[in-house]
Amino acid sequence: MKVYILEDEANILKYILSLIVDIPYLQVVGYAGEISKAEVEIEQQQPDLILADIHLKDGNSFSLFHKMEVSAQIIFITAYSNYAIDALNLGAFSYLLKPIDEAEFKQQIDRCYNNFDDHKIDKKQLEIASDYYQSEQAPTRIALKNFDYTQIVQVRDIMYCKSDKGYTTFYLNSGQKIVVSKVLKEYEGLLPSNTFIRCHQSYLVNVNYISKYYKNGLLELFTKQTIPVSDRKKEVVLEFISSIS
Repeated sequence: MKVYILEDEANILKYILSLIVDIPYLQVVGYAGEISKAEVEIEQQQPDLILADIHLKDGNSFSLFHKMEVSAQIIFITAYSNYAIDALNLGAFSYLLKPIDEAEFKQQIDRCYNNFDDHKIDKKQLEIASDYYQSEQAPTRIALKNFDYTQIVQVRDIMYCKSDKGYTTFYLNSGQKIVVSKVLKEYEGLLPSNTFIRCHQSYLVNVNYISKYYKNGLLELFTKQTIPVSDRKKEVVLEFISSIS
């Protein structure tokens, strides 16, 4: 599997190269610290996998991949940054955090090797991640990745999310359900806090779909579905209701 590395920190590049030496099925076909150089070489080399730092000297790699036709899988690399991580999660991308953990690195590479199509990029996913990363405004779209496909969803179309044993199910106003293998807490941090409230350990609800609150601890949506409100979260729900009354 041909790999290209986009990284402008010499010590991190050297470390990545040392990790790749121990993975027999990887062949490094090039590396760059600038977007301008990477654009030319990626086009020439046609790698199967790209390891890409997000923030580079002459721009960000989101913009590079957005303007290129790239068929390779991509694993992004980033220093800890709430906006960078949220952008990657909104786009449903795989990523490695600096400092790169050796075990996590090998696990991500193996996953790419064994599931080639899972890490291929989609232009709309890039738009979601790039828009959020550059504007730092509340997201209007989110990429939801399940076992079979990645779907781009308008945030306003999400009625509620329900968690179950490490999975989260998104219930859309169209009636569609999308199951993803991430915990609800992760999406609680991604979706706008002025629109989604955590009314229960297992539920995150879009307030725009709430029609009634029952004192016995239930929310009713405009679709007549009911959502439980836990004792611990009643105060949050009541604060929301009082804010609009």
